[in-house]
Amino acid sequence: MSRPDTTPNSDGVNRDALAHNLTGAHDPDFLALGLGGTNMMAMLWTIASGRRAVGVELRGGPSLGVHWNIREELYHHLGLIDKMMMERYGEARMPRRGDGKILYLADSLYQPGLPAGPVAADEVVTGFLSSYVGAEARIAGTVQHAEFIDDRFKDGHPNRIVTVLDPVALPTAPDERRLGGSMTEVLDGPSAFQSRAADVLILLRRYLEAVERQDLNDGVTPRVRLFSQHRVLTDGTGFQDTGDGRKRVRIEAVRELDFKGKFRRVRAPGTDVIDLGVPRVFMVAQGFRSDDADQLGFTQEDVKVDHGDGRGPVVAQADYLAGLMDVLVDGRLRRRVASEFDEDGTEYWVRQIAVGHEGDPAVGWVLVQVPDFKKFDPIAAGLIPAGTDHESPEYYAGYQYLLREFYLEQSSHILGIPASELRTVQMTYGPKMFSLVERTGKDALVAANGVIAGDSFGNGHFMTSGGAMTGMVGHGRRVLDYWRAIEDGTAHGDAVRALADGIKEDTDGWLHVSAQEFSQAAPINFGTERIQQIAESSGRDASARAAAIDASRRHRHTLAPLDYSDWRRPVMYPGSVYAFPLPPLSATHPAAARVTVTAGK
Repeated sequence: MSRPDTTPNSDGVNRDALAHNLTGAHDPDFLALGLGGTNMMAMLWTIASGRRAVGVELRGGPSLGVHWNIREELYHHLGLIDKMMMERYGEARMPRRGDGKILYLADSLYQPGLPAGPVAADEVVTGFLSSYVGAEARIAGTVQHAEFIDDRFKDGHPNRIVTVLDPVALPTAPDERRLGGSMTEVLDGPSAFQSRAADVLILLRRYLEAVERQDLNDGVTPRVRLFSQHRVLTDGTGFQDTGDGRKRVRIEAVRELDFKGKFRRVRAPGTDVIDLGVPRVFMVAQGFRSDDADQLGFTQEDVKVDHGDGRGPVVAQADYLAGLMDVLVDGRLRRRVASEFDEDGTEYWVRQIAVGHEGDPAVGWVLVQVPDFKKFDPIAAGLIPAGTDHESPEYYAGYQYLLREFYLEQSSHILGIPASELRTVQMTYGPKMFSLVERTGKDALVAANGVIAGDSFGNGHFMTSGGAMTGMVGHGRRVLDYWRAIEDGTAHGDAVRALADGIKEDTDGWLHVSAQEFSQAAPINFGTERIQQIAESSGRDASARAAAIDASRRHRHTLAPLDYSDWRRPVMYPGSVYAFPLPPLSATHPAAARVTVTAGK
């Protein structure tokens, strides 16, 4: 038998044909503009509450290649959705996998006793593993190893302290009591699972697609309608006032063109404008750059952080290099903080993280912070002659070489693998430079029936998947709260006001937790007790702060956010797969000084 098609857009349905069938698309209870994790969780809560949901997505299928560190709360949320769906609709109207079994979200993500490893979401959802391999598996890997390396200088000398922490206790079943709690508490807690972002998103998308397909086949009003490769009209007529503060929404099908390395989108030939009517409530969650949010007049402001250095609040900004190597980091979350010194001898702290996936040697994500004073100038490095045009291929090639060499050197410090050996390892993404700048809005309410959510509303530090968790666990659940308020008789105006306020509260919690990632050594999402243990092991105050350069004086002024289209156009460095367990963490600082090694919970 041939293996089922598991491409990101393959759900067995001609979605172009579905776009011409508008059954159930008009005046939805909930309209999701953007089908990332935030809005798909919101759609799931909506249909589990007995309402109709419509989703519109410009990019088509999920393709985000980063790996997420997932808090336990997401698993419990998915479990409650499974329960609510079964109680409301019964087995007959539950979505099915490709092998005919009921598709459960929580069990697909994680089920005790099932193996992890290199498992794609579609292999679970289609039933390929059970039908063709004869075994079940789970999408998420577990975090089995948590380690913190403190390589900050002490008394002017290199000093290494390694703290090895016990893994968190994993849940045995979903627990709906874990639905509450503030985002500060959620994000401060340790990660339990790890998964490729695209696989989590594909799981949610396939579930919604299965519900839509089932209802259309049964001839009933669909609980879900999905319009991928569609967008709100951009000519000023996409959002239309109704006279009472609400918005009518009109969309169009688009065709994507790759024009000189940039994606361009135009109206699909032969298609008409689709009037979705006036949704009861719509949510825009399209990432940190949202055209729809802009159309609605939504604006953001830079977030400032006080580093405690006497300069007052400055813009929260940091540069990182991201890369994906074929290295068996395994079910591990490893963090490192180290000292870097500028030419004047001023000490700065830089952060690194290594993330893997249980049993998968092709997942070795390493993110490396670049010191604010660091320059990658091939002329200054002596790689090319003085006077070389900065726009020339020679200059760019020298810049890329310095970037890669710095990344591999820093990666060797956190992985414990010599840089010379890492140069022979296959790298399927990066190293890619990007800038993190925290920004947030003042009010999520942009219409009497519309809110902004996810990264489109505000973003904190990405290091520990805070954005994904804030959107899916926080903002998504706020939609459930909205429907519960409506069911309890709350007026729509009051309920949507509470929805918007909840979104801001969750984002503010994320920003609060993120602040320490810009100047303090203690990592977030290790858990409060673990952070205290790290502080005790290092003998340093967990709230101590490092120096930081104001954004206006940085050597790299160009802001380069992570480009989601990169995942569809990877540049690979061919090489070998490092399928061995990582070497034991060395007790020796990279600068070869005396160190202390501690172990504990």
